Amino acid sequence: MRFVQYDEGRLGLLTDDGTGIIDLTDRLGLESEDPLAEYIESDDDASEYADAEADVAVEDAHLGSPIRRPGKVIAAPLNYENHIEEAIADRDITTDEWFSIEDKGYFLKAPSSVVGPDDGIELPFSDRRCDHEVELAFVMGEDVKDVSTEEAWDGIFGYTILLDISVRGDQDRSNRKSYDTFTVIGPAVVTADEIDDPQNLDLELQLNGEVRQSDNTSDMVYTCGNVVQYASIGATVEAGDVITTGTPEGVGALSDGDTIEATIEDVGSMTVDVTERDRTFDDVNVNKDG
Repeated sequence: MRFVQYDEGRLGLLTDDGTGIIDLTDRLGLESEDPLAEYIESDDDASEYADAEADVAVEDAHLGSPIRRPGKVIAAPLNYENHIEEAIADRDITTDEWFSIEDKGYFLKAPSSVVGPDDGIELPFSDRRCDHEVELAFVMGEDVKDVSTEEAWDGIFGYTILLDISVRGDQDRSNRKSYDTFTVIGPAVVTADEIDDPQNLDLELQLNGEVRQSDNTSDMVYTCGNVVQYASIGATVEAGDVITTGTPEGVGALSDGDTIEATIEDVGSMTVDVTERDRTFDDVNVNKDG
């Protein structure tokens, strides 16, 4: 099943051809403003409606993030070998020497940075480089703590596409990646049973029709299960949390008016437009005098 959140808080299933949405909010009596999180915690089974007629066309709906406000967005740094080499060569990407999740752990992104594909990306400054990063992400289906890598896979509800947008600079990583609209999730969460091998999926990002990133998830340094295992050491990873697994090489700067097309095999594709605020970083940087 492929779950979408549309029209400001309604939960639906995509039809098999991907052109229609079967509404679940009324059928299941969902009441939460974050209906997928409510569904995950419930005993409901949406599969009985999977063959129903579409209630609305995708082209007529506003697609938000399938999970509207995850409790945590957990992110793995530098998790593709070719991106590690790219980051070492380009000091704008990272001011640190090479490191991995084993060296420095994961980082967190603000849940308030989460949006859906139809919400778009807003670059906060006209004078700071902001890069695109396409990633395979997933939503947890149950609470886990201190799990093994093998056990971790059973806790995954489903997979999705995530755009991790990053301001380059010396600020803390979580700061630079947590501006509003900097975590684009969508278009759907595909349940884990429909993905044969999440570690063998092609992923691609096109910018204005030009391929910028193209790789396969088999090239990850740490698997999805590895990342869950590490994140759960001494801390509870909760149902509804989003975990994202890092980006391959090809990251690059975004500009006002750009259009991103992000695709992951068996997961889907989404088109996201980019705008830019008319201000510089110095205009709004910390001023202790007011």
